[in-house]
Amino acid sequence: MIDEQTIEKIKAAADIVDVVGQFVPLKRLGANYVGFCPFHKDDSPSLYVSRSHGICKCFACGEGGNAITFLMKHQQMSFEQAIQWLAERYKTAL
Repeated sequence: MIDEQTIEKIKAAADIVDVVGQFVPLKRLGANYVGFCPFHKDDSPSLYVSRSHGICKCFACGEGGNAITFLMKHQQMSFEQAIQWLAERYKTAL
């Protein structure tokens, strides 16, 4: 079991634009980023990613969340696997 303090440290270190950008090509749009949603057939970019809020949201299908939930949904990872992936990527000790 990973303690809450460690989870919060990993969430703070994770860059949502970097995480989503590993799997979805993103383009800057003002302060945010936009790309095609990987959770449904997308004809126009509807996935918005906000670095300042640490979240992503598809305005077509409604999927969204933070770096952890994105990895869990997109990569079919468990919560623990997503935390481990982020900890390794951002060199944060568990």
